[in-house]
Amino acid sequence: MAFKKGQSGNPGGRPRGIKDRRIKYREYLEPHAENLIKKAVELALTGDVAAMRLCLERIIPPIRGKDETVNIGTLKGSLTLQGQKIISAMGKGQLTPSEAASMLSTMASQTRIIEADELEKRIAALEAKS
Repeated sequence: MAFKKGQSGNPGGRPRGIKDRRIKYREYLEPHAENLIKKAVELALTGDVAAMRLCLERIIPPIRGKDETVNIGTLKGSLTLQGQKIISAMGKGQLTPSEAASMLSTMASQTRIIEADELEKRIAALEAKS
């Protein structure tokens, strides 16, 4: 049966009060949480790689980029030198790779804006001469 334009395939929607599967599973596991954690640690300590990974990912979460101001000093000189300073800061661990990529992308966008502005000025100067 084809859908009719402007008509919902499920006009009643999801009935109120029906729990999401994840909530059901969480409620089911909640009373067993302490035993499950103990078992995961026990397995990790006996060498189970999957259990080790599970435990370590909870203790030491992976590094993610953060949306906050990053201070790596003043960026002076040519765009090439500025880019090298950003890459150097990443190499020293002052910036994560995603932060460095974001900064370099922003610099590339700024470069295009500067180029467009300079072209506009040159065109205006040429038009003024003629």
